[in-house]
Amino acid sequence: MGNGLTRRDFLRNSLIGGITLGTGFGHYHLAHAQANLRFSTWHPPLSREVRTVWIPMLEELKKRSKDRIHYTMFAGAALGKGPEHYDIVAKGLSDMGYFTATWTPGRFPLTDVLSLAAWVDGKDIATEIGNAMYRRVLHKEFQGVKMIELNGCIQSFLWTRKPVRRLEDAKGLKIRTPGGHQTHYIKAIGAEPVFMPLGDVYLAMETGTIDGVVTCPPLALAYRLHEIAKYGVVTTFGCVSEGVVMNMESWKKISEDLRPVLEDVCHNPFKTTGGLTREVYKSMMKEIEDKKVDLYTLPSKEAERWYEGFREATRRWVSDLEAKGLPAKEVVRMYNEECEKRGVKVIAFPPEWR
Repeated sequence: MGNGLTRRDFLRNSLIGGITLGTGFGHYHLAHAQANLRFSTWHPPLSREVRTVWIPMLEELKKRSKDRIHYTMFAGAALGKGPEHYDIVAKGLSDMGYFTATWTPGRFPLTDVLSLAAWVDGKDIATEIGNAMYRRVLHKEFQGVKMIELNGCIQSFLWTRKPVRRLEDAKGLKIRTPGGHQTHYIKAIGAEPVFMPLGDVYLAMETGTIDGVVTCPPLALAYRLHEIAKYGVVTTFGCVSEGVVMNMESWKKISEDLRPVLEDVCHNPFKTTGGLTREVYKSMMKEIEDKKVDLYTLPSKEAERWYEGFREATRRWVSDLEAKGLPAKEVVRMYNEECEKRGVKVIAFPPEWR
């Protein structure tokens, strides 16, 4: 696997890392610290997210608070499975954590707008868009918690064991979906969506249980999917809606003079740390190519065939939500506005809605 690790070693270390990180920080000098925040995430301990975003963010928080805020990191789903992370924080098992709204279908219906297919190539930009949407409308879906930041991740691609060049090549393939709009997009290209945890994808692809996966480049690298999925279709499937949330009681316990520090550091953690920004995205794409993954960009005419299916999925999604009394079309328009302000194209936005 490189770096002297077998895949079994990697998986074992990832599990152990989730426990070790949970006990390795935040338990020193606590007599002089005003707060010790427990931070939870499902990201593997060795992932870019943990190494280049979450730990640097928390270290910066510790620094700017002048050592008054310490932290304990629980990575690798040490406190619970990925879909449980919102409740892990909301119920107080963790003070702050990274959750994925898309993994709890129907719970945050309008927030799924952040995962519409769009060309977002940096988490810093995705967070600017998500925070703007939270202020405008999505705050209504997150009562009883302190929202620190909300984002729509970056674009996901289709990663497969065999080359896919046209819609016809995708027909009948079993593709792992993260849920949300990606499920509809997979159906739109004639494939069959299969929901499973990312940690199960490697073995499922290796054994032929599934033929591919829709996910973003950093997670493709974090879970070493490049070893088994040697073909990537570079066309955006959007991603998932996620963010950093804080337990309300934990927030209230932070002294008033430290709250602005916490918000300033964590409101856009990717901008604060420089992790998973547009420049990092470019380096990740090169790293994937260097690992002998065949990255294929759809020609414009073929891409339009895919995108029309994605736009039709948006129309159906909006129709379903509006039948339930939710202002979905207006929210989609807001999202398109916020994206356009930042030079981001929402390819799943129906043009007649302008």
